[in-house]
Amino acid sequence: MTGVSDILSRKSGSRLSRDEAMALVDLDDIAPLLDAAARRRDAAHGDVVSYSRKVFIPLTQLCRDVCHYCTFAHPPRKGERAYLTRDEVLSIAMSGKKAGCKEALFTLGDKPELRYEFARDELRALGHDTTLSYVAEMASVVLKETGLLPHINPGLMSDDDLLSLRSVAASQGIMLESASERLCEKGQVHYGSPDKAPAARLDTIRRAGVHGIAFTSGILIGIGETREERIDALVALRDLNDQYGHIQEIIVQNFRPKPGTRMADVAAPTLDDHLWTIAIARLLFEPEMNIQAPPNLSAGDLPALVSAGINDWGGVSPVTPDFVNPEAPWPHVRVLEQETSAVGKALRERVAIYPAFARQPSKWVDRTVLKPLFVMTDADGWPRTDTWCVGRLEEPPAHDVKLVRARKSHQASDRIRAVLDKVSDGRCLGEDDIVSLFRAQSDDFSAVCRAADELRRRTNGDVVSYVITRNINYTNICYFKCQFCAFSKGKLSENLRGKPYDLGLDEIAHRAFEAWDRGATEVCMQGGIHPSYTGQRYLDICNAVKTRVPQMHLHAFSPLEVAQGAKTLGITVRSFLGQLKAAGLGTLPGTAAEILDDEVRQQLCPDKLDTAEWLDVMRTAHLSGFKSTATIMFGHIDRYEHWARHLLRIRNLQIETGGFTEFVPLPFVHMEAPMYLKGRARPGPTFREAILMHAVSRLVLHPHITNIQASWVKLGADGVRLCLDAGVNDLGGTLMDESISRSAGASHGQEMTPERMEEIIRTSGRQPRRRTTLYEMASTATREIRGVNAEEQQLSL
Repeated sequence: MTGVSDILSRKSGSRLSRDEAMALVDLDDIAPLLDAAARRRDAAHGDVVSYSRKVFIPLTQLCRDVCHYCTFAHPPRKGERAYLTRDEVLSIAMSGKKAGCKEALFTLGDKPELRYEFARDELRALGHDTTLSYVAEMASVVLKETGLLPHINPGLMSDDDLLSLRSVAASQGIMLESASERLCEKGQVHYGSPDKAPAARLDTIRRAGVHGIAFTSGILIGIGETREERIDALVALRDLNDQYGHIQEIIVQNFRPKPGTRMADVAAPTLDDHLWTIAIARLLFEPEMNIQAPPNLSAGDLPALVSAGINDWGGVSPVTPDFVNPEAPWPHVRVLEQETSAVGKALRERVAIYPAFARQPSKWVDRTVLKPLFVMTDADGWPRTDTWCVGRLEEPPAHDVKLVRARKSHQASDRIRAVLDKVSDGRCLGEDDIVSLFRAQSDDFSAVCRAADELRRRTNGDVVSYVITRNINYTNICYFKCQFCAFSKGKLSENLRGKPYDLGLDEIAHRAFEAWDRGATEVCMQGGIHPSYTGQRYLDICNAVKTRVPQMHLHAFSPLEVAQGAKTLGITVRSFLGQLKAAGLGTLPGTAAEILDDEVRQQLCPDKLDTAEWLDVMRTAHLSGFKSTATIMFGHIDRYEHWARHLLRIRNLQIETGGFTEFVPLPFVHMEAPMYLKGRARPGPTFREAILMHAVSRLVLHPHITNIQASWVKLGADGVRLCLDAGVNDLGGTLMDESISRSAGASHGQEMTPERMEEIIRTSGRQPRRRTTLYEMASTATREIRGVNAEEQQLSL
């Protein structure tokens, strides 16, 4: 048998076997055990201990079981209904909504209709045959009326029950409590309780795995089981999770004796016994497993529970009691935060479904639950902490503004400090490093912004550049069906605002001339992929503009248009690029990239170029002598891992070709986007995420791409000012007639004058500089720029 010291010295990634756990049953000194569990927890969860702000809805307290410790369930009482009514359920849910809850926890007794005629009669009057059918209806009502995410603990379930509840709940659960059949024998705690049969409960948990349901389970300790039986229960749950990966948390709940029950005089488990069990659970499962202990059942001992390896407190309600343990009030969130902080951890709110599961919603969540989940969470599956959205005319969140602008040195976490040290040493960041930066919160967020700003200052100084340009979107007719696009129109597009149009060559040339007359040095030309367009149309557009305005720089045609143009002419991309160059094309915009990861593109734009094709067109363009920009469109169905892979692919291509002039984050504007309106996307990135994209891009792409641009069209003046404190050195173009973001619902205007652009830059403590597309200084000596006097022109240089 492996020695105890050898077992506890194992690396954090290796879990205990059943025999190894059994060897720790009689451990006298549990301190090394707790230390090993805490290290294992820290390896996956870092400094975060989570909780869910919930409202508790006790749909019925009737139950066919007679567990010897329970005060929640009781027989029918004169004058009391068997079930809460719809209005009562909604009233409780709305009180939780007003108090900031995000979870509606439905709890109920097991199948009371099988025992009580009273329950059957009331169910019939409610239009239902079973309690589970009624809870499904009530969960649906709460979901639709309040947006709270239901979590349901309904007892034993059939396949039909599980699927019915999956359509209205973010997650479900059933406590295994114990895997010991002995506890169901006469004289034991579960005698006379058919729903507590371990085999039946394990079968329900297995069925949940088959149907892809994010599931909660755990054990109840101190009800007559042995430590060996606890281990067997945990191993049984582990075996099911190994097969299906659906168990999102393991609860280690301690029994508390209650007056009026058969176990009123049974002693509760000691704190050390509870800690031992928590630590064993942590060491038996993968480090990523969420181990939970209810905080209201261990008042005064919360720091000890954290030290034993938990990373979650479960649901805490600011409005309703714990109906299962009414004698144990929930701790106030402030108290919970203080107790968690006392052991060096940060309390963080989550939703009913854990972040790791929320990051893969199509796998774990029914379509009917997707929209409220998307509205509620960020790209990492955690709750959004403010109501700010890209494109809206609203001020950025004050808390995040303060963190971005903080110049006082804050202590970053060890993980973030290690990643920032890599940047300082000139080492390339990997995917895990980048994801860690995107997860930066609080002081870590401030530290990442400050590091990006310092790197910007060393690289670009205090100059902020911009270009006078005009967008010419020559057609909004498109046969592609990108789910994020509110701009395109036509038979095959998602028809939203505006009418279809297709500008003639004379009109395109005239708009370019107007732009030149107003001082533009560039026209940016893009449009939908018109079904009648061939590569010749793109060549004709170039020729028309260059004939009318020979000096104008043409920044036009994304890799999608280039690939489509080449294909329609039956020539290679390289050949078509050569023809475009001869026709006067100067540079390419790096759009149509969206997210350079096919896991996302298959849902976002399945008929568009895939990742490799987009990169190949850009590689060919760079090797053909073209420069281009690079973009990312983020904040919809993507995750931090996708953002990291996108940045790495851009960085790798830049190392290979050196062809990118700048990197431009484009936060998703959701208001009119088809996939958002269908409930299949988040409402853009959070403010913190939007700022971090610019800061992290600076850190990841340095020194290969030295210009990081912020979009005033997406973020507004206040937003780009803050980006200037987080690694940005360019504000893009003045964008006469911008229409794509406006079509999506953005409200920040269609044009920004040079005067306004320079005002934003100067009030941010920076020096404005007008540039060309290729980041050369723009000369205004030979041209008058309307609305800008000569003195202002010279200052802008």
